[in-house]
Amino acid sequence: MGYPDQRFDVNLSILFTEVPLLERPAAAAAAGFTAVELWWPWTETPTPPQAELDALKQALDDAGTRLVGLNLYAGQLPGPDRGALSVPGPESDRFRANIEVAAAFAASVGCKALNALYGNRVNGVDPTVQDQLALENLVVAARAADRIGAVLLIETLNAAESPRYPLVSAPAGIAIVDRVNAATGLGNAKFLMDLYHLSMNGEDLSQVIKAYAAKTGHVQIADNPGRGAPGTGSLPLERLLDELAGAGYAGRVGLEYKPGDRPSAESFAWLPR
Repeated sequence: MGYPDQRFDVNLSILFTEVPLLERPAAAAAAGFTAVELWWPWTETPTPPQAELDALKQALDDAGTRLVGLNLYAGQLPGPDRGALSVPGPESDRFRANIEVAAAFAASVGCKALNALYGNRVNGVDPTVQDQLALENLVVAARAADRIGAVLLIETLNAAESPRYPLVSAPAGIAIVDRVNAATGLGNAKFLMDLYHLSMNGEDLSQVIKAYAAKTGHVQIADNPGRGAPGTGSLPLERLLDELAGAGYAGRVGLEYKPGDRPSAESFAWLPR
């Protein structure tokens, strides 16, 4: 058990950012990874030119890396935004416009998980209006994901770093998962269990794992405090991943941590070869 038994992938939106996007798959492969994940790389547009999508597919193919997770359009991320799907007006429209583009790209590279960040609360907008819009958009996204054989992930963040994001507990995220599945009947909405965010919220991680492993479609890790590599903080990540495996989770574990002030390739000393 422990780290050697895990199927790790590396998030290319937070690691290897010292090189351009199209060079990151090769950098990850050189560090020993065969699987990668990404936030939506085109923060300015939900519908980038096909040539840019093709170039990213080529970079993944050339490196021999498989994309195993892709965020749907989420606004300025990194930046002030935490998703677009519950934000009325142009942002919601951009999310809708992105769904088929992202799903088609995911299908072209064999990616089976699309992550839909919920979006921040908006001043002057009734939260129930935002939640209704969110459900409508998530239903469309879940159906698109289902058409390509993928799951739709719902992620909780943490209140300290995302104070306007409404999903800052495991139960809050699970409630949206259940709502989307009830609305579609497809059962392909799943929880994205980010152990860093949950720990920042002070949740009992062992209890969360026990309660929600069966509804979890993807796991992400970083140590706490600091959001650095495992071993830089005090989270018992190796034990927690063992608990997840014991609870039946057999999926991938995304490395979504900050490498600190060193090159990303030097941040994997904790990883068994």
